[in-house]
Amino acid sequence: MKTDANGMPLWACVGEKRLEHIARVTSLLRAWAAAMRLSPDEANAWTDAGVWHDSLRDASEAKLRKITGDMEMPAALLHGPAAAVTLAKEGEKRKGVLDAIRYHTVGSANWDRTGKALYMADYLEPGRKFSREDRNFLAAQVPTSFDSVFRQVVRFRLDWSVREGNHIYPETVELWNSLR
Repeated sequence: MKTDANGMPLWACVGEKRLEHIARVTSLLRAWAAAMRLSPDEANAWTDAGVWHDSLRDASEAKLRKITGDMEMPAALLHGPAAAVTLAKEGEKRKGVLDAIRYHTVGSANWDRTGKALYMADYLEPGRKFSREDRNFLAAQVPTSFDSVFRQVVRFRLDWSVREGNHIYPETVELWNSLR
């Protein structure tokens, strides 16, 4: 796959602020992978998922719907599935990477560690302005308490969705139920 200087696929549609977010997510994933002494293959999967997860975040709704064929899902949730579809067409075969990207906004009970790591990094990245102390603490705990931090991040994200009156997607419910 051909990429630009940032490692983004040439078909990516991201602005400067999104690139900064992607860099922070990927930095966390690389740091965790090093601290956990992951195999090179798994560390590369984490990095690639981080770099590519929002590669179509700034694409138009029409483009995202054309790629996915989904006319019902809210537009804000289409960038992950659209990126996964496009990456697969480009030859990406790692199921863990594709699933991580596809479900990074709603979650998946079927993730491997790549999906879980991306879900946490996307939430815990230091550029987000809410609950900074709590999120920084959790981010520091990931290498030694991966599963515990993952459960806490899922809980925080679900609590926020309920508190804000947001729709809870079936994938999110399935993820929550898988943690019990």
